[in-house]
Amino acid sequence: MGAYILRRLLLIIPTLLGIMVVNFAIINAAPGGPVEQVLAKLQGTAVGATARFSGSGQGEVGRAAAGTGAGTTSAYRGAQGLDPELIKDIERQFGFDKPAPERFLRMMWNFLRFDFGNSFFLDRSVTSLVIEKMPVSISLGLWDMLLVYLISIPLGVAKAVRDGSRFDVWTSAAVIVGNAIPGFLFAILLIVLFAGGRYLDWFPLRGLVSDNWHQLDWWHKITDYLWHMTLPILSLVISSFAGLTLLTKNSFLDHIHQQYVLTARAKGLNERQVLYGHVFRNAMLIVISGFPAAFIGVLFTGALLTEVIFSLDGLGLLGFQAAISRDYPVMFGTLYFFTLLGLVTKLIEDLTYVLVDPRIDFESRDV
Repeated sequence: MGAYILRRLLLIIPTLLGIMVVNFAIINAAPGGPVEQVLAKLQGTAVGATARFSGSGQGEVGRAAAGTGAGTTSAYRGAQGLDPELIKDIERQFGFDKPAPERFLRMMWNFLRFDFGNSFFLDRSVTSLVIEKMPVSISLGLWDMLLVYLISIPLGVAKAVRDGSRFDVWTSAAVIVGNAIPGFLFAILLIVLFAGGRYLDWFPLRGLVSDNWHQLDWWHKITDYLWHMTLPILSLVISSFAGLTLLTKNSFLDHIHQQYVLTARAKGLNERQVLYGHVFRNAMLIVISGFPAAFIGVLFTGALLTEVIFSLDGLGLLGFQAAISRDYPVMFGTLYFFTLLGLVTKLIEDLTYVLVDPRIDFESRDV
């Protein structure tokens, strides 16, 4: 097993490098980079562009906005009428005075040391931004995965045991509705019904906690936190329990008709012993082993619209804003970190197979 883990760890290096190269090339080839964002702001043609950046650039922006400089031919759209020296200074500030390969190698060298630099437009380090937004995403991810597994696994087992019954039919209708309607539509419906949208005003509409949270005692802090998280978590759970429920049911149905189950019944074991003593471990292999990857997916990529609708300032919203403003340090820093985390999680997922079923041996397989 040790040799397999070592091979997988070594495989992470070229995989991570390939992902970063492809994304770096695509993002840098796309129009509307950070230099173009600033130039558009100076020319008054920006739409939602962020022109707040640190250093001497702010003074240069002020001079350019005042109309200093003469016309020039530039590779950037909207650069006409600006001082060429100002454009060079902006390029130097963002690091675009160097060729792309050199910028990529320098970026990767910094990332290897987990130095993700500072945001172009927020005047803060990428690490501090991620740490600040992490509690929201962790809260959403943990509660969502916990409730989804607590609901989906028992429901999937019950549907498999009662396959074709009235219970199976009615619960399948709920599963279909949950699978068909996006989570953000449920979120809007919950706001209309329970957050003062039109009917009841039982839950708050924004934030992870109340403004006076730090002044509350520990019991009221817990209840205030749960009060704020109820609607966001409910909207996520409703839209994500369907897939896991069907996966659990189909996995159980597949194993219930296997030969070893018939043998166990022939030995005189009752249905409960057969189901939980033999079928459960084998059928739950595919469900339990996928938990690490599913958690990472929900934690960092699955709650963007929920964060926007409920005004929760998490990692999803941070990544979206960074992509809109072309904040490259935030974009590439979070991409590197979450890709590395995802690759390690994939290895943990494989190891989980062994923990659930020791009969699995990855040493006998070629990676």
